[in-house]
Amino acid sequence: MSIDSRQVAAGMLEAVPFARTLGFEFVEIAPEADGGVRAVVRLPDSPATHNHVGGPHAGAVFTLGETASGAVVLAAFGQVLDRAVPLAVRADIAYRKLALGPVRATARLGRPPAEVVAELESGRRPEFPVEVEISTDDGTPTSEMTVIWTLRPQ
Repeated sequence: MSIDSRQVAAGMLEAVPFARTLGFEFVEIAPEADGGVRAVVRLPDSPATHNHVGGPHAGAVFTLGETASGAVVLAAFGQVLDRAVPLAVRADIAYRKLALGPVRATARLGRPPAEVVAELESGRRPEFPVEVEISTDDGTPTSEMTVIWTLRPQ
């Protein structure tokens, strides 16, 4: 699988203006050895996104994780977006530790892309998880998130 990470990042920033508003940085979007995709998106430290205890607001952290998961979906399924619309179905997040400073979300596809596409091509509407770990820049985990996505046939 070949991924144009700049094109995926630009597509995400175009499709999701709120990601631009929060100043997200797309660090990496790359294929993984198992055929999946990994995306790393960073939220710089800014007083404008802080909460009452000085870390990034929970809403900013959630949006960071959801955006990283969306980058994975766009990279993994770009070839079918002419006939299917990706939609987040639900999400679950656990805030484990206060994050201070910049944070990054690392998202990974939870099912093989070929399996999801085969389900779509068989006429079904596939659902698949994207697992997200959110951590500080030094790698300290602060939150975990799972976003369930679907590809809705057009």
